[in-house]
Amino acid sequence: MGYQQGLSGLAAASNDLDVVGNNIANANTVGFKSSTAQFADVYANSVATAVNMQIGLGASLSEVQQNFSQGTINTTGQALDVAINGNGFYQMSNNGTITYTRNGVFNLDKNGYIVDAAGNELMGYAAGANGIVNTAQTVALKVPTTNIAPQQTSSITAQVNLNAQATAPTNPVFNPADPTSYNYSTSITAYDSLGGTEQVNMYFVQNAVGTTEAYATANGTTTDLGQIQFNSSGQISATNPNAAAQAAAVLNGAPAAGPGTGSFNLALTPTDGAGPTFVNINFTGTTQYGGASGVNNLAQDGYASGTLSNFSIGTDGTITGNYSNGQTMALGQIVLATFNNPNGLVNLGGNQFEQTIQSGVAQVSTPGSTNHGTLQGGALEQSNVDLTNQLVDLITAQRNYQANAQTIKTQQTVDQSLLQM
Repeated sequence: MGYQQGLSGLAAASNDLDVVGNNIANANTVGFKSSTAQFADVYANSVATAVNMQIGLGASLSEVQQNFSQGTINTTGQALDVAINGNGFYQMSNNGTITYTRNGVFNLDKNGYIVDAAGNELMGYAAGANGIVNTAQTVALKVPTTNIAPQQTSSITAQVNLNAQATAPTNPVFNPADPTSYNYSTSITAYDSLGGTEQVNMYFVQNAVGTTEAYATANGTTTDLGQIQFNSSGQISATNPNAAAQAAAVLNGAPAAGPGTGSFNLALTPTDGAGPTFVNINFTGTTQYGGASGVNNLAQDGYASGTLSNFSIGTDGTITGNYSNGQTMALGQIVLATFNNPNGLVNLGGNQFEQTIQSGVAQVSTPGSTNHGTLQGGALEQSNVDLTNQLVDLITAQRNYQANAQTIKTQQTVDQSLLQM
C-alpha cells in the first residue's frame, strides 16, 4: 500500500465525479448525450519484474465514453424545432467550418438562413424555384420569402349532368344575359400567366334529344365551343368542336382538338398585360340523365401568386412551404450525417462535435435512408441523462473517493509508526 496508488485512486474518483456532475448539469440540455468514465489499472513497466510478483500502481482514466442512445422526444409546436429519431447528426457550418450536433433548436436569422443559437447555419439540400430538391451538394439552408410564381390555367375539367328531359330554350338565339336562351350554366375562375383571374362561364343549350351545344364566355367574349352528343345510356358518344373556335385557339398556341376527344379549346385574351393564351375544357364524364342539371366535378389547374404563410418539416427532412394561394412547395431538405465511430468525435462544447480520423468520414444522406434516422418537426430530443442512475453513480464515486483518501491516511499512519520506532 502506498501513496501513489491512493493518489491515482483519488484522481480517478475525482474524474468520475466530474463526469457524473457534468451529466447531471446537462440533464435539461436539448440533445445532450451522457458520458461514462472508463478506467484502467496501472503496473510498473519493467521486464525484470516477475509475473507473479507484480504490484499495481493504481488506476488511470482510459477514456470518457459517450452514450449516444436515443433521448425522449417532446412536442413543442415550434416549426423550426426538429428532433432526430434514430442515428445521425445535423450538419452545421460556421463560415465554412463544419460541425455536427443533435440539438434541433433552430431559428431564422435576418437573412432567412436556418441557424442555431450560436449562429451556425444548418446544412442540407437546396430547392430550386420549381420546388425540385438538388441533392448534388449540401449548402446552408435558407427559407425564401419571395412570392411563389402564379401558374397559368391550361385545363378545366367540367363534369356535369344535363337533364335529359329538358326542352329546347324558348329563345333560339343564344344570349348569356338571357336565361331563356340556354338550359344550364356554370362557371369557374381561371388564371393567366401573371396570376390575373379570368372568369370562364360555360353554357349548355339542348337543341334536340341527345344533342347539346356548349358555349363559353371570357372577358365579355362569347365562343361557340361545339357540339356534345349523348347515347341512349346518357354517356357522351361524340364531340364536334366548332371550327372557328378551334382556329382561334390554335392561333393562341392550342393544339387542334379533334372530334370525339371530349374536350374543346377556348382562346383567351387577358386584359392585364398577359399574353394571349388558351384553355382546354374537358367535358369527359358529363352525362345526360333524367333529373336536375348540376355539377358533379369542376376543377382547373392554375393558381395566383402567393406569399409564404408557414412551413413544416417532414420525416425525410423536406421543408415544405405553405402559401396563401393554397399551394405547397419544397423549400429544401435537411440532411443527416452518421459516423462509423461516433465516440471518435471531438466534443467542442455547445452541443457541437467535430469529425476526426477516429470517428471516420461523415456519411451524409437524407433522413430515413440506409442507417440514418428520421426527423420529427415541431419537437425536440431531450437529454438522455437518467438522473436516478446518475445519482447512484454520484454516491458510488463519492465513496470511491473517500476510500482512496483512507488509503492515503492508512499509509500515513504506517509511516508514522516507523518514525516512532
